Amino acid sequence: MAKDQFPATRRISGLPQRGAEDDPFFAIQREINRMFDDFFRGDELAPFGGERELRTFSPAIDVHESEKGVTVTAELPGLDEKDVEVTLGDGTLTIRGEKKEEREERGKQYWQREMSYGAFNRVIRLPDGIDTEKVDARFKNGILTVTAPWTEEAETKSKKIPIKTR
Repeated sequence: MAKDQFPATRRISGLPQRGAEDDPFFAIQREINRMFDDFFRGDELAPFGGERELRTFSPAIDVHESEKGVTVTAELPGLDEKDVEVTLGDGTLTIRGEKKEEREERGKQYWQREMSYGAFNRVIRLPDGIDTEKVDARFKNGILTVTAPWTEEAETKSKKIPIKTR
């Protein structure tokens, strides 16, 4: 067959490509890609056409290092301190928790009850020189703040070096 019998477009790389709109399998491929994307995002449809919500909960974490030590702040909305566990070992700070939510709504002709569950586990590598005996964790209004001060030895080892110009 001659080259000019197929409609083709050119990619930037210069290789010929059949026009996507002309390809009968393009729409099928696009739909399969969308289904895989939805599945791995957790937005797939449940049986019988209803939508199922599969959400993962991963709290936002902020790690800040200062002259006093390291401060880790975690946003844990909707959780209580009893739902959260903080451990320190082998130079890592681990924050674990479970988020359980239950909602019930009743009306004259309906009763709706929804439950969701999610667990998270965040591990933060701490720098050397942390005084593990003085690490403190506080929880207030859905915000977990863990302060890890430097050891006295680590504080004295650090020295600011002035930068000179020539």
